[in-house]
Amino acid sequence: MRLLLDTNVLLWTLAGSPKIQPVSQLILAPESEVFVSTASFWEIAIKTGIGKLTADLTEIRQAVTASGFCELSIRGEHVETIVTLPMHHKDPFDRMIVAQAITEPMRLLTGDRQLAVYTELVHLV
Repeated sequence: MRLLLDTNVLLWTLAGSPKIQPVSQLILAPESEVFVSTASFWEIAIKTGIGKLTADLTEIRQAVTASGFCELSIRGEHVETIVTLPMHHKDPFDRMIVAQAITEPMRLLTGDRQLAVYTELVHLV
């Protein structure tokens, strides 16, 4: 199964947060391919820069690689999918991650209930 972690789920996973418990077996399953969007790295960089988050992006990227997760680059077809999304959610990072999940397709693991209105691919944590 192909899984895409939204930014919060990525951070919870790397921190070993109990919030991830409901999906930890799914993430760790040998048949799961786990992806992290470049949009998540961009979001972390911006939120760190404005003081909304304390994180070391280099360490996070290294932890993603060490975990065996794959980076999902933003491609033109992902951007084209954003154009088709209704404006249920205004966060540009979340919209990109939803668009990637729909385009690829991948199951999107998120704690954001607002994203569930976009597609059945959203799996709430």
